[in-house]
Amino acid sequence: MAPWIFLLFTFVAVLNAQAALKQMSLAECCRAGQEHGQTSQDCASLPLLSEFPACRMAQEQCCTAVLERSSCEQGIGLALGEGTCEVLSGNACETRSAKMCCQCCILGREALADGLSCELKLPVAYQCGAVSHQCCLQGLAEATGNGTLALENKLPNDQDEDPLNDKCTNTQCSQRCLGNNSCGCFQGYRLKPDGRNCEDINECLLGAHHCQLGEQCINKDGSYRCQREASCGTGYELTDSNICQGEPPRHLVAGLRETKPFNDITDSCTRASAGIRRLIGFFPLTDIDECEIGTHNCGQELVCRNTQGSFRCQPRHQCGPGFFQDALGNCIDINECLSQSAPCPARQTCINTVGSYVCQRSSPSCGRGYHLSEDGARCVDVDECMGTDGACAGHNCINTVGSFRCQCRAGYTFNSISRACEDINECRHFPGRLCAHKCENVQGSYQCSCTMGFKLASDGRNCEDVNECESNPCSQECANVYGSYQCYCRRGYQLSDVDGTTCEDIDECALPTGGHLCAYRCHNVPGSFQCSCPPVGYTLGPSGRSCQDVDECLTATHNCTESESCFNVQGGFRCLSFECPDNYRRAGEIHCERLACDHSSECLALALRITHYRLTFPTHIPVPTDIFRMGPSNSVPGDDIQLDIVSGNEEGLFGVQELASGGVIMVQQPITEARDFQLTAKMNLRRYGTVSTYLAKISVFVTHEQLDTLFAVPDV
Repeated sequence: MAPWIFLLFTFVAVLNAQAALKQMSLAECCRAGQEHGQTSQDCASLPLLSEFPACRMAQEQCCTAVLERSSCEQGIGLALGEGTCEVLSGNACETRSAKMCCQCCILGREALADGLSCELKLPVAYQCGAVSHQCCLQGLAEATGNGTLALENKLPNDQDEDPLNDKCTNTQCSQRCLGNNSCGCFQGYRLKPDGRNCEDINECLLGAHHCQLGEQCINKDGSYRCQREASCGTGYELTDSNICQGEPPRHLVAGLRETKPFNDITDSCTRASAGIRRLIGFFPLTDIDECEIGTHNCGQELVCRNTQGSFRCQPRHQCGPGFFQDALGNCIDINECLSQSAPCPARQTCINTVGSYVCQRSSPSCGRGYHLSEDGARCVDVDECMGTDGACAGHNCINTVGSFRCQCRAGYTFNSISRACEDINECRHFPGRLCAHKCENVQGSYQCSCTMGFKLASDGRNCEDVNECESNPCSQECANVYGSYQCYCRRGYQLSDVDGTTCEDIDECALPTGGHLCAYRCHNVPGSFQCSCPPVGYTLGPSGRSCQDVDECLTATHNCTESESCFNVQGGFRCLSFECPDNYRRAGEIHCERLACDHSSECLALALRITHYRLTFPTHIPVPTDIFRMGPSNSVPGDDIQLDIVSGNEEGLFGVQELASGGVIMVQQPITEARDFQLTAKMNLRRYGTVSTYLAKISVFVTHEQLDTLFAVPDV
């Protein structure tokens, strides 16, 4: 009954939803389309509001009207700002609408520039004629100073004649009533959440403006304006109408073209100039007197003189003869010797002075070794040997007429070309005969030196070995050799490859064989290494490298209770206990035997004995490996034995292999993680026609370390 009730409620809900979709009015469908177009700027994916086809049509047409109006406004803004329609791009339909409005607006401005009526006498579409008319009227209003027409409020609006906009009855709207008790807003506003009042849209913040490159968007109430960022230049200022004071609007000047002559003007350039003069009549150039308002940058020594559109800085004081005045009013000396051609008579030299120049008589030119006499009439010999240094630089100098010669000291020779004493390079003249190792030339002599590891002997020519080990150059051991030394390191250290003298510790643990030094972990120490074992369950062996398991059960360091038995494993221990189930009694430490049965089938089906076993072995033991054998204590011919693992082997890691005298449990898949298993093995023994069942509870503990494990082989 319940599924029928659910289907009934589902069917009723679907009928109610369809009824709700059909009850929407056409005005609501249109308003939804307008809102979708304003927010997403796309009418291709409109949401489904009603199954009624007329609602879908109203939704699509109203959304398309919003996009076409926005594209038209973009085209008008481009026509007014740039005067061209070539940079439009985007959706084909939107670009076509924007291009139409841009071209029609330019037609209206062309009509204004040619002195025609704003009523376009061309067979164009209604919207094109309206856009042309309004652009022409706005240009006329800007030229005459009668205000600016708001094109965005005067363009043809589909909502003005929309038959869906019924009169509101009970709703008080702040701007526009859309009918059916709903409100709307003018262009540049959006409806507030209360559904009645409107708030301004910040087109600059949302990026919905049409300002061009080099213009700054400034938001206004219900609209915005574009203000250019570049300054007007010296002598002019930018007004609120986005033009420089005295400069005609650029879109009006750019729109002046030769369409028909002005009166008797026939030249095209003259006609354009006449059009500009007509516009300049509306915008008289008003110069700014920077000198009067104090916006000039003339210094204190300069006087400001106003010019048309600028100003000039002139010096207060004039410079005297022999000087010229720079832009800052400073007086700069004139070099008459360079600025005038031959200011002095022949055989006289011009010498510039501050503010003037003088002419000096020229003297005769004397050759090398002579100089002009005091009266300037003749040349006399120069004594080069006079003075403290002399021409021979410390050697004996002998003056001659017009020249000199030098007597050089030992170790020097006279160069007749440079007329100077030059050092003799004894090491080059007598190679291998002066010094045992190295010969270094010095001024007037030579010096012997030895290579590293040797020192100069007392004769100044031969070399002796130096015992470098006396200065302890090595960090540990040093051995002197001829001309050098050798450093050695003690065991556990190695010589540094950087300086060859420092002994660095050998990290035995990082060597390729380091992983085999210690059973668990290797710790490097200066000159050696130390091994360590896990902090719990192990102790370091006598060799200092191996780890031995600590038998917590033997040393009584476990925490098992009196009712639990301690079982040692590698690296730890386990506290174990078991209870015999019902119909069993405990027989020994690991056995539970079945009580006598009253010949009931349920009792006879129980196992005769339940035995608990404990095994432990490490991970990664070879596969397969036998870990447990189960069978009767004595075999009788004709015994039929079946061995199975009935629980604890859900992952199939263990397997069973039957033998003639019982069976073996083995590891048949690799065990890579340390974990515990609780296996239950059942053995069915058929002997003399009677079937007896035995259970083995095997606790398997797999440890981390690879240690030897003794496997228990129990007897039944």
